[in-house]
Amino acid sequence: MTSDQYAAATRSPTDTDVERPADRSTEPAAIAVEGLTKRFGSGDDPVTAVDDVSLRIDPGSVVGLLGPNGAGKTTTIKSILGMVLPDAGTVRIQGVDVAEAPRQAYARVDAMLEGARNDYWRLTVRENLRYFATIGGVAPDSVADRHDRLLDQFGLAEKADVPVRNLSRGMKQKVSLASVLASDADVVFLDEPTLGLDVESSLTLRRELRRIVEERGLTAVISSHDMDVVEAVCDRVVIMNDGRIVADDTVANLRQGFETSAFRLTSPDLDADTLATVRDRFDVTDATTREGTTTLEVATDSDGFYELTALLRERNVTLASVATVEPDLEDVFVELTGENETGHDGGDSR
Repeated sequence: MTSDQYAAATRSPTDTDVERPADRSTEPAAIAVEGLTKRFGSGDDPVTAVDDVSLRIDPGSVVGLLGPNGAGKTTTIKSILGMVLPDAGTVRIQGVDVAEAPRQAYARVDAMLEGARNDYWRLTVRENLRYFATIGGVAPDSVADRHDRLLDQFGLAEKADVPVRNLSRGMKQKVSLASVLASDADVVFLDEPTLGLDVESSLTLRRELRRIVEERGLTAVISSHDMDVVEAVCDRVVIMNDGRIVADDTVANLRQGFETSAFRLTSPDLDADTLATVRDRFDVTDATTREGTTTLEVATDSDGFYELTALLRERNVTLASVATVEPDLEDVFVELTGENETGHDGGDSR
């Protein structure tokens, strides 16, 4: 499904049955971007990294920004943060034009950017939190309780007095995130917040990040290659490709725009010959055998499913279970961009 087909699908009458977030269009936007454009290079062949992007993010919402490497995510974020000067367009943060009053616009904004050293490694964990609260305009003693909670929430309490340079990569990542949340920022940008974390730490971070955002009413923009993080934490997802926004909706609505096109079948009767025949006639996307039971995932439509079950019946294959494979955010992403986002190769080049 192309982005145009997605747009058509999501305008269907069934949308009236979908629960959408409350309309907050009358409230001042936490972030408002209009016609943002950025080109690199000159002459006859400049590269357009961001192409006429417009975006509104309401206060208190958590928005995931996705796109393959080179899609323009990083340039968009840096343009919003004033780190890159766009060629056209406007950016307003909490109603303040960043070009006209940058100090006022960014007074309550913080960011954790991938590839940047977000902490001072000679300082301890707690000293980093106090330092970043201070430069954010907050007396660190007044938010000491907040810092204690952050240390507990991210599993850093036992390392509070350890210099950051002595921590593991995953711990340093946690310190970076805690430092962003240590001040009174209303708007935060988090680029790859779970990079370098093990599975358990990533799950903890998702849970605690969502809790912190809700408790403090933060507006957060999260750019990540980890689809599970985006699905678990974000209210809404913006997908970019080739410098443009190709989708902007809730995860549920994005998934609803794509019909189920795969089935998972489990059977103890699938011998090698039958499995080879199924592979020859159908698109088998996965096949695993454990303790004599084989599980197949087959990409096909309903007509193909009936053909498959007829074939298995002819071969006297008894099915232990049959389930549809619902599209997830990864499937939506691949359909819209033609890219697989499960791997991470170091960030968006644009």
